[in-house]
Amino acid sequence: YLAVVGNTERQGSVVLAASPALKKDYGIKTGSRLFEIPDDPRIHIVNPQMKLFIRVSTEITKLFYRFVPETCVHTYSIDESFLDAGKENPEVMAEAIQSSMKREFGLVCTVGIGDNMLLSKLALDLESKKTKTGIARWRYEDVPKKLWCVHPLSEMWGIGGRMERNLNRMGISTVGQLAK
Repeated sequence: YLAVVGNTERQGSVVLAASPALKKDYGIKTGSRLFEIPDDPRIHIVNPQMKLFIRVSTEITKLFYRFVPETCVHTYSIDESFLDAGKENPEVMAEAIQSSMKREFGLVCTVGIGDNMLLSKLALDLESKKTKTGIARWRYEDVPKKLWCVHPLSEMWGIGGRMERNLNRMGISTVGQLAK
């Protein structure tokens, strides 16, 4: 269980990052406050090390360049990128990237594969973290089965709490209802 907090000396400090286990077992996520984290010796609370984070992120991006041309890497944030696999088998590439990241950085990563960037991101956020392999693939034909059932709406990338409340007031509570 790991929480990276803006300042461990201030109880009102914001959680900048939380491990998946901390999110699942304790409900602590990005944006929670330090005082919300239970007093449990298994939970590690640390200050951010941005220089190290940026350096490792840069090295991971360089790792991606070994798999696809530089122009095919689209950095979304400091810890997420989209890679255009072109005609390569994306599952094989995903496994090779996961293996390289584990071997070279000691890091585990999950991968979302999709027919476009949105489906890739949704596969990552909504399914890959729940799979044994850490890899999920969403195709256009999967949308009605995998996406339309998403509830609450804020689980979908791009829909925040305020928009969810507005949609709920209109009687829309699933992505399928929104699509229709």
